[in-house]
Amino acid sequence: MSFGKLANSFIHIVSLTPVTDAEGYAQMHETVLASVRAYMEMRHGNEVWKNRAAFSEATCLFRFRVIPGLTVTTSHAISCNNVRYRILSVEDVRGRGAYIEVLADTIKPSIR
Repeated sequence: MSFGKLANSFIHIVSLTPVTDAEGYAQMHETVLASVRAYMEMRHGNEVWKNRAAFSEATCLFRFRVIPGLTVTTSHAISCNNVRYRILSVEDVRGRGAYIEVLADTIKPSIR
């Protein structure tokens, strides 16, 4: 596996927390935890994506270096090119603790 394409996107790892205002309405407040360069791959019909059948709703894959002091979990989100992604799976690439692979799904805004 080559990580030479690692710098093709700039992403922000954000934490989303609900905050209620004075009138009692809840809004999502986001806090940027880290901003890093990452390899981004959209879903397409090759053999690798076919083998990821367990995550059929995943539309994007991100690979980036481990961030010291930050544990990326499924409660976080990724912001890239003004598109927000919900993290579905976080995995250590080859178990070495150097790179993280994240499978994510696009968050579509609700229309009211």
